[in-house]
Amino acid sequence: MLPPDVHAELAVLLPPEALLTAPEDTKPYECDGLTLFRERPSAVVLPETEAQVVAILRVCHAAGIPVVARGAGTSLSGGALPDPRGVVLSMAKFNRILSVDVLSRTAVVQPGVRNLAISEAAAPHGLYYAPDPSSQIACSIGGNVAENAGGVHCLKYGLTVHNVQRVRALLVDGDAVEFGGASLDSSGYDLLALVTGSEGLLAVITEITVRLLPKPQRAQVALAAFDDVEKAGAAVGAIIGEGIIPAGLEMMDQPATRAVEQFVRADYPLDAAAVLLVESDGTPEEVEHEMGEIRRILTASGATSIRVSRDEKERRLLWSGRKNAFPAVGRISPDYYCIDGTIPRGALPLVLRRTAEWSREFGLPCANVFHAGDGNLHPLILFDANREGEIEKTIAFGDRILALCIEVGGTITGEHGVGIEKLSSMCSQFAPDELDRFLGVKNAFDSAGLLNPGKAVPTLARCAEFGRMHVHRGELRHPELPRF
Repeated sequence: MLPPDVHAELAVLLPPEALLTAPEDTKPYECDGLTLFRERPSAVVLPETEAQVVAILRVCHAAGIPVVARGAGTSLSGGALPDPRGVVLSMAKFNRILSVDVLSRTAVVQPGVRNLAISEAAAPHGLYYAPDPSSQIACSIGGNVAENAGGVHCLKYGLTVHNVQRVRALLVDGDAVEFGGASLDSSGYDLLALVTGSEGLLAVITEITVRLLPKPQRAQVALAAFDDVEKAGAAVGAIIGEGIIPAGLEMMDQPATRAVEQFVRADYPLDAAAVLLVESDGTPEEVEHEMGEIRRILTASGATSIRVSRDEKERRLLWSGRKNAFPAVGRISPDYYCIDGTIPRGALPLVLRRTAEWSREFGLPCANVFHAGDGNLHPLILFDANREGEIEKTIAFGDRILALCIEVGGTITGEHGVGIEKLSSMCSQFAPDELDRFLGVKNAFDSAGLLNPGKAVPTLARCAEFGRMHVHRGELRHPELPRF
């Protein structure tokens, strides 16, 4: 519960409908897309102007009240989990596209704008915004910046950090600051890259300038079926090894494709152990040549069938299956836990095999969906939270996958962030002095630790509590990994 004096100050700043304190009003904000962890905030504030956000931050800063900024709440790492002592600062009403500049190929947007809405606004000018998370119809661009989101086309066109030019934000005391600028580069430290992916620990984003790209003249996607998951994984490495960087390179195993087919009806081959979606875009001549090479490599890698989209409608249908994998799995299981780790592409067959072994060991089905081209894994562990012990087993299964990601030379997150979910895994991946430096950055921006406290970077005391041992990448090499 908020201190009465803080509540009174916020009530002066905001209309009644923008200050929520009743349990029935704050309950929808108790978690984000990671429903394993829930906390009820003391209050939720819904400002409409930057001046209101400044005033809210100053009130909370003076009173020592934690503030958790929240966008659309689609995060899958608990990044928007409320602090029970604090305030959730919803940026949902900051939902305007302020400008689209065709000549500079940029758009200035507020943080509550949906990812897909940017491309829709740019489409009449033949432009689009490249990063396209699966949740793009709902997720907000402010959250994308906070988590450095990716998407199915990030292999060729980069993550959010590669497609943002400027960020305006407010520090914990309400002071405004800008990162980046009108040009592609700016003097001094690259603080734009620092704030992108900072998970709300450093500042509250109020405005973003994104880069727009011209729409490709043509795009085609090939759907390749494999009778063995490891063959599909090896085919990914073969494509990249030939020097081809597809616009998208995604993989799904049989449990995922069967769930998707029931939901989307994209005519995926249900007898396949795994499928790859490989897209080429560019001029018609470029696409024709590259798609010929892709078909050749897929055939040599053991694909049992290859289907290439004949028109834009079919291309969108094939991609809709991949982009709807998460809701499709949600239809067949009471609950699921989405893991987000990244590995070297050469380790993909090993990690897939181990994941299948652990699925049998824990007695929990697992549907695998990957941004395969850049080694970003999204195993979906299916469970029922109402069954005794299944939550604990699910978390243990997920921790084991992330530990293997570190062991094979990867990392514990590719695009979902650390949030509250991967704090213990951070203790495994980073040495104490590295974590101490991360905490030093946090302290430079927010010495009182009021912005999104307890997320992303664990204290050394927290690591001791977890009982985690640091495993430095490079000190170990899994004996089953290929030597290069």
